[in-house]
Amino acid sequence: MHPRIRHLGICLLLGSHLLIAQACAQAPDDVSGSLQRMLADPEHPYLRNGDLPQGLDTLRALYEKHGFAPIWQRWGNPTARAQRLVQVLRDAEAYGLRPSDYDAELLDEQLRALRAARNPPAERRAEFDLRLSGAALRLAMDLHYGQVDPRACGFELPVPRSDLDRIATVERLSDTNDAEAVLAAVEPQFRHYRLLKAALAKYRRLASDTTLTGLPKFAGRSVKPGGQYPGAAALRRLLIALGDLGAGAASNDETLDDALVAALRSFQERHGFPADGVLGERTFAALTVPLARRVRQIELTLERWRWLPAFATPPIVVNLPAFRLYAFRTTDDREADMLKMDVIVGQSYPETQTPVFLADMKYVVFRPYWDVPDTILQREMLPEIRGNPGFLEKNHLELVRGRNDESTVVPPTRENIEALASGALRLRQQPGRDNALGAIKFVLPNYHSVYLHSTPVPRLFRESSRAFSHGCIRVSDPVALAEHVLRNAAGDWTAEKIEEAMSGEPNQRVNLSKPIQVMILYSTAMATESGQVLFFDDIYGHDEKLEKLLQARTR
Repeated sequence: MHPRIRHLGICLLLGSHLLIAQACAQAPDDVSGSLQRMLADPEHPYLRNGDLPQGLDTLRALYEKHGFAPIWQRWGNPTARAQRLVQVLRDAEAYGLRPSDYDAELLDEQLRALRAARNPPAERRAEFDLRLSGAALRLAMDLHYGQVDPRACGFELPVPRSDLDRIATVERLSDTNDAEAVLAAVEPQFRHYRLLKAALAKYRRLASDTTLTGLPKFAGRSVKPGGQYPGAAALRRLLIALGDLGAGAASNDETLDDALVAALRSFQERHGFPADGVLGERTFAALTVPLARRVRQIELTLERWRWLPAFATPPIVVNLPAFRLYAFRTTDDREADMLKMDVIVGQSYPETQTPVFLADMKYVVFRPYWDVPDTILQREMLPEIRGNPGFLEKNHLELVRGRNDESTVVPPTRENIEALASGALRLRQQPGRDNALGAIKFVLPNYHSVYLHSTPVPRLFRESSRAFSHGCIRVSDPVALAEHVLRNAAGDWTAEKIEEAMSGEPNQRVNLSKPIQVMILYSTAMATESGQVLFFDDIYGHDEKLEKLLQARTR
C-alpha cells in the first residue's frame, strides 16, 4: 500500500476513535452540567416538584461529593441497579407504604423512555437521576423514621429515634444489586416488626380473594356450639384462610361442629374476645371487617414501630389496645424472654385516656398513699365532700398541707375544704384494703402522673375490654412484676418477701438499682412468633387520627 494512503487511513481511524471518545465523554459532562445547574437553583421548576426541596441539602452534598456525575447511569444508560430500585419503589406496598409517594410510576416511565431513546437530552437524564436519588432518600427516611412525626399524634416519643447517614444510604442503594438488604438495615431491627411485615403480605393476598367475602348474617339470636348456621361453609372457608381452622376441615355442613367451634375460639382469642365459640354479634362484626381494613391496621402499626428507639436495656412495654404488659428480660423482643400480664388502662374519654409516652421506672412503693388527681377531685369528689360529712372518713381520705408523704394532715373544716378546692391543700387516701392503688405502686416520674399499680378490684380483669381507669395502669400480677423489677435491687426480693411487704408497713419505698425504661405504646395489630396475627379495637381513635395525618401528608 502506498505510504500516503496508509497514513491517511491511520489518521481517519484515529480521528474516528477520538470522535467516539469525545461523544462518550460529552454525555456524562452534559448531564453533570445539568445536575449542577439544577441543584444550584432552588427556584428550578423541577426542584419544586414533590419532596425534593425537603432533601435538597442532602442531594446537593451527595452530587457534589461525586463531582455532579450521575449515580444511576453509566455512559448514558440507566444502570441495572437503577432498574432494580425502581422496581422496589413500585413494590413499596410490601413495606406498608404507597408507591405514589415515591414517584414510582413516573420513574418507571422515565426509565423505559431513557432505555428506548438513542440519545436522550442531558436535561432529561439529569432529571431522572435526581428524581431517583430523591425517591431513594425519601423511602430510606420513611422506613427509618416513619412518615409522620409521632408528636403530631400526641405521642411523646423521642424524635428522631436514631441518626441516619442519608448520603451513605443512597450511595449504597446505587451500588448494590440487593436494595432490599440496604433498606432492611435502616428499618427497625425488631423481630415483631419483621413478623408483622410478613403478615402484611399474607393479609394483602387475603384482601384480594373475593371468595372470602359475603358471610351471611345469622338470623335472630347468637349461634351456639352445635347450632345451625346457613353460612357455616363460608365461615369455614374464611377461618381456613385466616389460619384458625385446618385446611382439611372444609365442609358444606351447616352445623357449628367441634372443629368450627374450636376455630371460632381461636379467632376470638386473636381479637381479644371471650373465647366461648359462640357466633354472636361482636364476633360476627369482627369476622366481617373488610380484610382491606386489616391490611390498613397492619400498615398503621408498622408506621408506629418506626417511631421507636432501639432497646438499650430490657424495657417494660404496655400495649394499650391489647390491655397487655410485656416485661422484657433481654433487649431482644423474643416472646420466650418476656413476662406477660393483663392490664387495665384509661377509659376512652379524652380526659381519662392513658397517654402514649416513654419514662423510666425508678422505685416501687408498698402500701402507698393515693394522691387524688385534681381532675378526679374537682369532677367527682368535691361535690361528695361538700354534701356528705362522712364521705372522707368512710373512704379513708384526708386533707394534707404540703407535697410530700410527711406533710401535715389538717381537719376537714369548711375553710380547709375550700382551700382544697382552690389547690392550696391536697387530698390523699390512706394505705389500706380500699386504697385505689392497691398494695403496690410502680413509679415512673412523668408529667402525666401516670404509673403502674395493683388494684383492690381484681374482678375487672375478667373483662375482655379493660378501659376502666382514670389514666393509670393497673396490673393483674403485681407480685410477678415486682419480682421482675426488684431482681437487682438491694435486698432479696422473693415473691414471699414482696407479698409480706404488700401487707406490711405503710408507704415503704424501694429504689431500683437501675431505672427501667417503660414504654406506653399503641398498636392495634400484632404478629406472634407462632404465626398468628392479633387485632385489637382502636379504643382511643389513634388509628383514625394517624390515617388522617398520612392522607394529609403533602408531597
